[in-house]
Amino acid sequence: MTTQAESPHIPPGGAGIGKGADLHHWNPEDEAFWEASGKRIANRNLWISIPSLLCGFAVWIMWSVITVQMLSAGFPFKPAELFSLSAIAGLAGATMRIPSSFFIRIAGGRNTKFFTTALLMIPAVGTGFALQSMDTPLWVFQVLAFLCGFGGGNFASSMSNISFFFPKRMQGLALGLNAGLGNAGVTTMQIVVPLVMTVPLFGALSGDAIQLISTSGSLIGKIPAGSDTWLANAGFVWMLLLVPLAFAGWFGMHNIRTEEVSPNIGSPLSSMAKITGMLLTAFVTGGLGLWLILPAPAGLGLPSWTMWFVLVGVIALTVFLLKLIPGEIKPNLQKQFSIFGNKHTWIMSVIYTMTFGSFIGYAAAFALAIKVIFGYQHIIVDGVMTHDVANPNGPSALMFAWMGPFIGALIRPVGGWIADRLGGARVTQYCTYAMVAAAFGVAYFMKAAYQSATPEEVFLPFFALFLVLFAASGIGNGSTFRTIAMVFPKAQAGPVLGWTSAIAAYGAFIIPQVFGEQIKAATPENALYGFAIFYVICLLLNWWYYLGPKAEFDNP
Repeated sequence: MTTQAESPHIPPGGAGIGKGADLHHWNPEDEAFWEASGKRIANRNLWISIPSLLCGFAVWIMWSVITVQMLSAGFPFKPAELFSLSAIAGLAGATMRIPSSFFIRIAGGRNTKFFTTALLMIPAVGTGFALQSMDTPLWVFQVLAFLCGFGGGNFASSMSNISFFFPKRMQGLALGLNAGLGNAGVTTMQIVVPLVMTVPLFGALSGDAIQLISTSGSLIGKIPAGSDTWLANAGFVWMLLLVPLAFAGWFGMHNIRTEEVSPNIGSPLSSMAKITGMLLTAFVTGGLGLWLILPAPAGLGLPSWTMWFVLVGVIALTVFLLKLIPGEIKPNLQKQFSIFGNKHTWIMSVIYTMTFGSFIGYAAAFALAIKVIFGYQHIIVDGVMTHDVANPNGPSALMFAWMGPFIGALIRPVGGWIADRLGGARVTQYCTYAMVAAAFGVAYFMKAAYQSATPEEVFLPFFALFLVLFAASGIGNGSTFRTIAMVFPKAQAGPVLGWTSAIAAYGAFIIPQVFGEQIKAATPENALYGFAIFYVICLLLNWWYYLGPKAEFDNP
């Protein structure tokens, strides 16, 4: 009879098998090891990772709902300023994804998951206290929105960590569950936050009730003007999950200490210090980019057309600063840099921005767009078109906004399944056709609504076409993943997925920012026209490189 000490699959004494311990032996490709202990450990790490990532997405995108309620409650901010809060969180989260891609190697999975989950408590608690008073200045909300970017950055480290726990034959399912159910944090937040704001859930900590000056709503129906709301709950509620999840991460997850994964992470405190240092690079570059883009008094207020150059500069500067950090980070980055010499890295970055960037950007802007466009009557007063008279017949943004992200996240695995049968590029092409048509359609009805005293009359076609945008972007998320796996060698596919996910996440900044600028200019339809033109460019790129007669890959 073979003892544990004699087993070639399990290290003597089961080293690294205990809860919260480092795993010095890890070989999921060994079926005997996998069945004996690997499967149990991997699944435990996965099922702690999923709700932690879900909370990350929820905190990252929660301003998309909070800003709607701030408008309904009469906070003294203009719609463009409220859109900027979602945009700030979007840019911060996307920028933090760049250093987050390298956390596992230098800090370990358990240390990373515990610390990044705990960091989410800062914006959650801060937002709760800030929302207790309508006198809180805009800059405080802007700082808190920036800190919510922690949640956006967590995706990159979470996906990297889970990929090491499972054998290759199971990584598709494991990563799909982690990403798909993690993305569901957007929908979870858009359902939970409106509900918890209807009651003083935390007693005195919920603050004094604030009366709504215009209608609001939740999953269960409209909430009339004059009703009480407790906005502070929108931040505090996440503590109910974040505290136990942080403990679960610390006591239930593992650092894989093999040479291939996290060989030299040091103590937990030193690991957290390294994570902090890397995140500071994103703070510096993301903060600089926002200062250049945001209008005075928050920033310099460069012309809107410069935004694209600023974003490129933010990305380049973040990578450059990471290279300057001494220790293991520099050689690790150099190994990844080979992907930048492959032109398909850049092509797929653009195409994946069309799919995931659209999904996360629309999720961040959808609720406030419904409120601003359909929640007010657009009438001429003294010869001037006005947009500030509440529409008593307008739809409740918070009743409907959750449906788009829900469809986009739910249908994402379907896109991968279809792509496996029809080819990834072909499915992406079909999705892009649908997104071009839907974007032009949404623009048409958006323009009609923003010039009407009864905008609710065109809400149904507007809403239906927006759901098409979410569904097509969700399917495209799955099909582009398949294309990346087919185009790149295995050594590059992982880094390319991480890089493209970081670039695409800037959609969470671009879309709310553009919406805010165009609504300020009273031409919200121009935002969708611009997105439609971008989709046409992606259509041509996808056809030229992956479907046309001169395609370098045949329908990957």
